[in-house]
Amino acid sequence: MFFVVTKYLTPKSFRGLTLFPFVFMKYAADKVNVVFINHEKIHLKQQIELLIIPFFLWYGLEYLIRLIQYKDKYIAYKNISFEREAYANESNLDYLHQRKAFKFLSYIRSKI
Repeated sequence: MFFVVTKYLTPKSFRGLTLFPFVFMKYAADKVNVVFINHEKIHLKQQIELLIIPFFLWYGLEYLIRLIQYKDKYIAYKNISFEREAYANESNLDYLHQRKAFKFLSYIRSKI
């Protein structure tokens, strides 16, 4: 995992973006934010499981489905299965050691 601090490659309303093997972040302080790093590591694991390109295709398709479902960009984003898994477990620093493969599938169901 490589950290890159840049405000230009990070979407406007996001603090970070993970594109295997890079984690792009807006703020240098996030390099030592263990919860932020754990969240991004969960995304790295998801990307590896789906062989990277399929992860992004799935992510985009699920976002579009959630956007149609909720008609709100933020709620759609928060209900993407990959994000739900990452947010639900970002504070558990042992999560990746206990995590079963393809665990994001258990987060497919809508939250809201």
